[in-house]
Amino acid sequence: MRVVVCVKQVPDTTNVRINPKTNTLMREGVESIVNPFDEYALEEALRLKDSNGAHVTVISMGPPQATAVLREALARGADDAFLVSSRAFGGADTLATSYTLSQAIKKACGGAKPDLVLFGKQAIDGDTAQVGPGVSEFLDMPLVTYVKKLDVADGRFTVESLMDDGTAVIEGALPAVMTVVKEASTPRFASLVGWMDAAKAQVTILDEKAIDANPLWIGLTGSPTKVVTIFPPPTKGGGNKIDARGDASAGAREIAGFLKQKGLVKNG
Repeated sequence: MRVVVCVKQVPDTTNVRINPKTNTLMREGVESIVNPFDEYALEEALRLKDSNGAHVTVISMGPPQATAVLREALARGADDAFLVSSRAFGGADTLATSYTLSQAIKKACGGAKPDLVLFGKQAIDGDTAQVGPGVSEFLDMPLVTYVKKLDVADGRFTVESLMDDGTAVIEGALPAVMTVVKEASTPRFASLVGWMDAAKAQVTILDEKAIDANPLWIGLTGSPTKVVTIFPPPTKGGGNKIDARGDASAGAREIAGFLKQKGLVKNG
């Protein structure tokens, strides 16, 4: 059984910078972390390795520094790792990213479809939740989102999918693409031996030629959505404070006067 987990290195949300020319995130030189939701997807894959002997491949798309998240995944128990990295991929929106990752998955799996591709439900630097579904389209594989429980046996899966009003039980045949929520599990820690092995492990670098990517479908060129401008939200005012503890009637009159001044109530 072949399981691919797509992990992303994201900028720490307390230290985000924007390129003023491209209106895209500046990742170089910014402290980064593993996208938290991807940790739950990786844990589900490692559980399948423990129970079914699955081969777990991790893939990340990003600059060379994204190798760090791949080594962390290897330290936790993944079997091999691929970094999809090239300046040609820079500025990709979710559509171009989905295409690029789907091509990388095909390359990593020798042209065949994996049994299962797992994503975290979304990335904290974009919050679109679009890349997992996009990859399922490019790979022509069924999609299940918001998975909180996953069981696989005899080429079939049974999942519990988190809904707004409860949980849906979904059954189907592999292969499939799934996005995983944090309610699924508690990610394991890497052992010291795991870290030592990961430090020596090979991370295969894939550029646009290696994955046979159409140059018109990657990076900014292949991105139909463009960020026109970015601006911080307006600062909220402190509001007016009325202390009516000594005289409730006076407080009520002051509130009524304020509402009338703003034209929110009529004189009466």
